[in-house]
Amino acid sequence: MKTAISLFLMSSFFVNAQQKSELTAEMANKLASMPLKCINQEYPNKTAHVINSEKDAVLTPKELHPSFYGCFDWHSSVHGHWMLVRLLSTEQYLENRDQIISILEASFSPEKIKEEAKYFTKYQVAQNFERTYGWAWILKLDEELAKWNHPKAKIWHQNLKPLTDEILRLWKTYLPKQTYPNRTGVHPNTAFAMCFAIEWARETGDKIFEKELSDKAKIFYLNNTKTPAYLEPDGSDFFSPSLEIAELMSRILPQKEFEKWLSNFYEKRSLENIEQIPIISDLSDYQTVHLVGLSFSKAWAMKNIANALPEGNKLRKRFEMTQEKFIENSLPIIFQGNYGGDHWLASFAVYAMTN
Repeated sequence: MKTAISLFLMSSFFVNAQQKSELTAEMANKLASMPLKCINQEYPNKTAHVINSEKDAVLTPKELHPSFYGCFDWHSSVHGHWMLVRLLSTEQYLENRDQIISILEASFSPEKIKEEAKYFTKYQVAQNFERTYGWAWILKLDEELAKWNHPKAKIWHQNLKPLTDEILRLWKTYLPKQTYPNRTGVHPNTAFAMCFAIEWARETGDKIFEKELSDKAKIFYLNNTKTPAYLEPDGSDFFSPSLEIAELMSRILPQKEFEKWLSNFYEKRSLENIEQIPIISDLSDYQTVHLVGLSFSKAWAMKNIANALPEGNKLRKRFEMTQEKFIENSLPIIFQGNYGGDHWLASFAVYAMTN
């Protein structure tokens, strides 16, 4: 009962403080504190490293990944870094600005980033490491640094280049061979990664990569109709597979074509289902807590889909209103969990509110 009252009071505070889910200075500081606590926290850790020899078996997370060893796993560390860069570049009143800069300075040191890049060729089967979720977040981090007109950002962007180049090489090698998309609601989701990759390609002017991604997306999804989104979500989803596809198509199709495609993609029962707020039965469970992230990813996907639709489209207004509800419901929850959510959810919240 006490927990329920606490959640209600926090929810009321966030709804009042967040006018249309805008990121206030107070909220930015609360969210920034979450990756700050874990970016240099090495344990507990899920390395996802494939052990090929006895020598490999004794390597620590920090030895494997000198820049992105914290926040439980590599990809969460990467999007934690992205989030701190985003807040530095957009929020004037960050209380821990100097601490954030110091952390980023250490993570983006040329020597450490070069070791991160070497990882993908140094170990057997490492070329599959973090494909394609972590790859997407590296490109998002690089994109954020490229956009920020600040002396330090320019240096960090240049320092990150060996790793960005390696990820790009891997992705350009893999994309022509990817026969089928991953339609999961967790890390390997293809549509999510393609969204980030296309944004990076447009920001950096890589027209060839952008076209390769767009062409492949059309092969994967252009003929998709009546998506079975009424079956979503799975028990540990942090993506809506259908919304990730729809968001991707909103980025590559002209408005009229996208509007027509979307009308054939969703049926009434599927639309009604994806608008439901996920039920989280146990915030302490590292898999169940993924469902909090699902609300944030639904919010940003719906926002981007709505923005791609014409003003008079009924689904545009519907998605605009629904995405607000997802954020308002989920913001207070992320401060009630444990390390299973603390190490990554703030990044999803910031992306949902600032994208």
